[in-house]
Amino acid sequence: MRWLRFTVIMIPVALGRIIFVTAQDAPAFRFEQVMIPMRDGVRLQTVILTPAGATGPLPILFRRTPYGVPSTGNIPIAGSLKEFMRDGYIFVVQNLRGRFQSEGTFELTSRADLQNPAATSETTDAYDSIEWLVRNVPNNNGKVGIFGVSYDGLTAAMTLLHPHPALKAISEQASPADQWMNDDDHRYGALRESYAFEYAVLEQADKNANTNFKFETYDTYEWYLKLGPLSNINRKYLRESIPYWNSIVAHPDYDAFWKSEAWVTQVQGATVPNLNVAGFWDQEDPWGPWEIYRRSEQRDPERVNHIVAGPWFHGQWHAPKAESIGLIPFGGHDTATEFREKFEAPWFRYWLHGRGEKFTWEASTFQTGSNTWHTYATWPPAGTAPTKLYLRGDGTLSFDPPSPTETFVRYVSDPANPVRYRARPISPTYPAGDWRTWEVADQRFVEHRPDVATWVSAPLDRDLTVTGELAADLFASTSGTDSDFVVKLIDAYPDDAQANAWKPESGPPPGEYAKSLNGYELPIAMEVRRGRYNRSYEHPQPLVPNEPTEFRIPLRNHDHVFLKGHRVMVQVQSTWFPLIDRNPQKFVPSIYDAKPDDFVVATQLVYTSRARPSHIVLAVVNR
Repeated sequence: MRWLRFTVIMIPVALGRIIFVTAQDAPAFRFEQVMIPMRDGVRLQTVILTPAGATGPLPILFRRTPYGVPSTGNIPIAGSLKEFMRDGYIFVVQNLRGRFQSEGTFELTSRADLQNPAATSETTDAYDSIEWLVRNVPNNNGKVGIFGVSYDGLTAAMTLLHPHPALKAISEQASPADQWMNDDDHRYGALRESYAFEYAVLEQADKNANTNFKFETYDTYEWYLKLGPLSNINRKYLRESIPYWNSIVAHPDYDAFWKSEAWVTQVQGATVPNLNVAGFWDQEDPWGPWEIYRRSEQRDPERVNHIVAGPWFHGQWHAPKAESIGLIPFGGHDTATEFREKFEAPWFRYWLHGRGEKFTWEASTFQTGSNTWHTYATWPPAGTAPTKLYLRGDGTLSFDPPSPTETFVRYVSDPANPVRYRARPISPTYPAGDWRTWEVADQRFVEHRPDVATWVSAPLDRDLTVTGELAADLFASTSGTDSDFVVKLIDAYPDDAQANAWKPESGPPPGEYAKSLNGYELPIAMEVRRGRYNRSYEHPQPLVPNEPTEFRIPLRNHDHVFLKGHRVMVQVQSTWFPLIDRNPQKFVPSIYDAKPDDFVVATQLVYTSRARPSHIVLAVVNR
């Protein structure tokens, strides 16, 4: 839920805050810092940046953050600011309550009790701040827009619940929506151990700083493995000092705590024009924007709810350029600049300045594989068909149903030797930069592990386009009483991938790309389901040992072309460490209280027969 480091204004940064670099020439903005009072008397540190030389009334662009506000008006004009400055805005940046000089307590949750007039939340704080701004900021035109990525996107998104009348446009970008169901902290109840722990420390260890946990070893795979059960985090290191981490381990199931935190359940339609933004390889908040978009679509008579999705890691659309992700090129497109010029700037220009045209489409995506932009009247778009791709007993994938003969693929899962989620050494989540691109990492680093089952298709004889929501339907059993199942859908490049990586008009492919893409196994969708929650998120239940069970695993929304000559691959495993905490594979009331002897080896079977047809559901575009 943080921003990624770059060195220009309004760019995501690794420490999750915006860096405003001091310029040597005259200030680009008139700088003012104020303390804005909230309804309960708490005052929030707020910086107002008015373009130097501004004459007529301008709209306000507002961003609310836990990561720190600028301390000067000497700001170079670049990135998003460059596009916005062409139209003219008063920029306002505010620290959330309890962060830096803002008063109050920082809760690191997203509750919004709108029925209690005395309750405060990010929704009410935004409302009170906008009320103050439109009354007190000179030369504003009475129109406000709010935007942000990640946590800043959350604060923008939560204005949907009770928007101020002056709020005319929102762009939530990579906002989390339900921290137990998906996004930063969990995947359908499976804890994202390394991220949840490290982020809680980052934001609650020091009110006046963003603090990275100091590991004794660089390879965090080794550190988390030696840590043992999760209870050792508090016992050995935190000692109950981080409130949010305490809440996580005190509430393992989808109880009242997490349901009240899931602010998105209160969204029942579009209340203000909102441009949702999502990254297909967002390593932090890939689910939230789609869920906010989906719930807003329940009632959108004015057609003001839109989504843009692209081939990005978390916040990459605000990088100076985005011509590739990891080693995967975008066919000559600078998708970051294209996003800002085609979508973000025109969005606020129309709603806050009254210039330009209203978007007529519902969704726009950068389709990977073909490396082309597409717009759709609806999402999921018309003209797609849910198509089953079956896992076969011989390790192949096929669109033809499996035979009636009962077959399965077997592997043994040992939590003492878990499958790593990226190649070792695994650096701390922050501040190193390699965390950003792990979701596009070549999966050959685990392909030959005996606890990773692999299926692969024949080379495709034509392009296979999948646009919409994907899923896995896995029939599996375990010799234990609890288990995780991780499913990865992969685009396996041919050995001559350099011939297809770049189009002729893009110029010759760099040698680094051409060599590295040969045989590359590019993840398109990856997800985990925890067996204890297969029947109920609220009331976990043990699995019956060796009993075949159906696991339905959502794989989110995508727009991708598996090119002719490529192969489709599926990998299944039961550990994904330390991204996901280790399942003991023995049912215990709370995994967070598991003891060392609760962790057991389990034999896993993935069934591949007509009676138990494990398969992937692809939203195939009809041609």
